Amino acid sequence: MTEYEAIIGLETHIQLNTKSKIFCSCKADSWGEAPNTNICPVCSGLPGVLPVLNKAVIEKAVLLAKAMGSDIPDVSYFDRKNYFYPDLPKGYQITQYDLSVGMGGGVDVLMEDYVRHVRIHKLHVEEDAGKTKNERNRRLIDFNRCGVPLIEMVTEPDLRSAEEAVEYVLRLRQLIRWLGISEGDMEKGHLRADANVSIRPKGADYLNPKTEIKNLNSTDAMRTAIKAEVQRQIAAMEAGERIEQWTLSWDENKNELKKMRSKETEADYRYFREPDLLPVRMTEEWKIAILKDFPELPVARYQRFVSEYKISEYDAEVLTSERALSEYFEAAAKAYQGEPKKIANWVMNDILRAMNEQELQPDEIKLTPVYLAEMQSMIDKKVMNNTTAKKVLNFVMESGKSPSEIVKAKGLAAVSDKGAIREICEKIISSSPDEVASYRGGKQGLIGWFVGQVMRESRGKADAKTAQKILRELLER
Repeated sequence: MTEYEAIIGLETHIQLNTKSKIFCSCKADSWGEAPNTNICPVCSGLPGVLPVLNKAVIEKAVLLAKAMGSDIPDVSYFDRKNYFYPDLPKGYQITQYDLSVGMGGGVDVLMEDYVRHVRIHKLHVEEDAGKTKNERNRRLIDFNRCGVPLIEMVTEPDLRSAEEAVEYVLRLRQLIRWLGISEGDMEKGHLRADANVSIRPKGADYLNPKTEIKNLNSTDAMRTAIKAEVQRQIAAMEAGERIEQWTLSWDENKNELKKMRSKETEADYRYFREPDLLPVRMTEEWKIAILKDFPELPVARYQRFVSEYKISEYDAEVLTSERALSEYFEAAAKAYQGEPKKIANWVMNDILRAMNEQELQPDEIKLTPVYLAEMQSMIDKKVMNNTTAKKVLNFVMESGKSPSEIVKAKGLAAVSDKGAIREICEKIISSSPDEVASYRGGKQGLIGWFVGQVMRESRGKADAKTAQKILRELLER
């Protein structure tokens, strides 16, 4: 049988987190609000109204264009994309066509054992349409989403599998959250994707007709739908059938693809310049102002963490999953000036757990990076042990006081004096004749029990390694 490969391009729609919509002053995010309550004459397409461009939309688009390595032209234009759909009240969408805010560029998708470079064909801003819902044989229209600002980013057909497509979307979600331009919540529609899918014999250099799978709202849906469409096309081609250019929808409940309509071409949309909006002129001064605080990007920071802080690739992946988390780790590592791995362990385990349980961001927790560095330094100096440190961490989280204040106020300083620890060990041994006999009879695993008794007697403040050394010395006389 012929071996086929998938040819996949993605069109992603990113909802920007501006306060207002793209061409009017209505609130941009109306998630959870009653239908048709967040609209005005502009975004509901009433006759005679004029759009006014939201400057912040262009600024956020420039940030993403810079991150993707796209060219940012000095002048870009808005256009009208004409088509009829019930939730598009004007009968056209204001978008960008041939001269958009970003052109070209690309992004590297890091797979397990290789890197896939995905080229960007176009990056443009546009307004969202409304939402159609079918219920009890009725079609209901909600215009709340009309005019919500979007960035649409179109890739070249560079992806070769459903897994690569999913990883691309996950990297894009990380990036837009990193830049602070979108919440990237797929469940709320902040990030949606359409997949253009075709197949060809492996090694061929031509493109076959493609189908488009619309509005994939989760990575699971994307993975399953693309795999299903690839298998459908392979079966059709093996049967000698012709692949037709259809627009498809994915039914998550039934796990099946459905035909929506024959796929439109660009000519069907009759693009022309939007007469009610002036060109966007990107002056050098404006571009400098937008990019003056442009951050180090996730992949670059990931690579630097591995080389500079000598942590594993897995640790670096976790610590750079969110920009604020990476900044928290780096601030703590610099304040500590010891082995960064120790700080990484605290952040990936106890800090992340506390953040998730309390639904806090890194800059909102009371255990600041400086406090975390102080706590680890106190462990290194044997002022407290790891068991006590976990208690101290919780007290700091609750009160906001420094670790040293907590240790002093609550009497949690470690018992590091060997004489004091020896007294506790002698007491445990003298009160445990049966366990001593068993240990000396060959059950040396009981050393853990003896250490536990010492820790209990000292209320967790004894140094466990010192206690174990003294216990073995006393038990093996």
